[in-house]
Amino acid sequence: MKSWGGGANSRRPITVGLLLFLSLGSALAQSYRIPEIESRSAVVMDAATGHIIYDKNGGELIPPASMTKLMTMYLVFQEIQAGRASLQEIIEPPPESWARNQLPLSSLMGLAPGQRLSIRELLLGMAIHSGNDAAAALALRFAPSVASFVDRMNQTAAAMGLEHTFFVDPSGYSELNQTTAQEFAYFCRHYLTEYPRSLEDFHSVLEYAYPLAQHVAEPYRDAPETRVQRNRNSLLGQVQGVDGLKTGSIPAAGFNIALTAERGGTRFIAVLMGAPSSPGGDRIRDEDGRRLLEWAFDEYKTLRPPLPFLEPPRVWKGRQNSTRLIFREEPVFTVPLERGEDLLWVLDLEGPIIAPLGAFSPVGDLILYDSIGELARFRLLTAEDLERGGFFKRLFDSIRLFFQR
Repeated sequence: MKSWGGGANSRRPITVGLLLFLSLGSALAQSYRIPEIESRSAVVMDAATGHIIYDKNGGELIPPASMTKLMTMYLVFQEIQAGRASLQEIIEPPPESWARNQLPLSSLMGLAPGQRLSIRELLLGMAIHSGNDAAAALALRFAPSVASFVDRMNQTAAAMGLEHTFFVDPSGYSELNQTTAQEFAYFCRHYLTEYPRSLEDFHSVLEYAYPLAQHVAEPYRDAPETRVQRNRNSLLGQVQGVDGLKTGSIPAAGFNIALTAERGGTRFIAVLMGAPSSPGGDRIRDEDGRRLLEWAFDEYKTLRPPLPFLEPPRVWKGRQNSTRLIFREEPVFTVPLERGEDLLWVLDLEGPIIAPLGAFSPVGDLILYDSIGELARFRLLTAEDLERGGFFKRLFDSIRLFFQR
């Protein structure tokens, strides 16, 4: 990838009519390739940028079903990160979490009286078995009651700005749990940003056997009734790059899935909700997910361009004559697959930088072009406080600025 620097306020000449024609042609071509899916609601997001490239009824409220368990896992990881627990910690599941005490038709890990297992194993039981019993056991490890743990789930969702996401249990069993594909995709982005190891350690694990002899009480160790269950995300190993995240299904929601896949430095998150709840709905959901991910990788990529050296601009009327500039956010963005070659950076300052000025004050943009047109612009901030200069420095700079203008 080539990179050119441009002077302040410089521009590469671009024919507006040609730009409009090329952009319109590209948009029309992409519109013909957008896949049709049967799921009621779906969103595809670039995990690096948060940019949504596909949205079908993404704001519709639908119960997340067992995708809810991702929020439960998120809170457990927070506790571990804070040093209040560890993956190796051994617990004895309380009666409220035993499989026999769960609601009818629950998906279960198989917790029973007298068992002992680690927090890591309970997390695997949620990620792979989708165990409602495992969700209850972890909720009761980190809160005095399931209800108080659910309060924390809702407080966390609110703190993330998820205005329409609401939980009533840690497993997703209830149809009163609510979210949207858009909001759950944003949550998944938070989750993966903070806990990327969860993919390798939990969500991409294909199968898990429980209980083993070491988990059960002494009298049962010769015959622990071990069950081997495969990960319910059937796209693992079937679609290139898929390494998470979580399926879910209840009659009120149909079949849901939160998917993520990475190829060549680009990671997408796809949340699909409301595939038909009738027999075969899981296959429809999975085919929809496959179609959306293949389309996303065929059409878009995450661009992380090499950053140009930013010459420190002049500071007027200050104690110092120049200042460093920094980016407000990381210059990473989502582009159509064919864009982003032969790049040109243009520094566009809003005017002279005049002291006094505080650190992190916006002073302009760095604009990125390719041969088709503008790709992105990134806000530039001062890297430090710019203190006012002495009387003669201010007077001399004022005169120079007057004649420059």
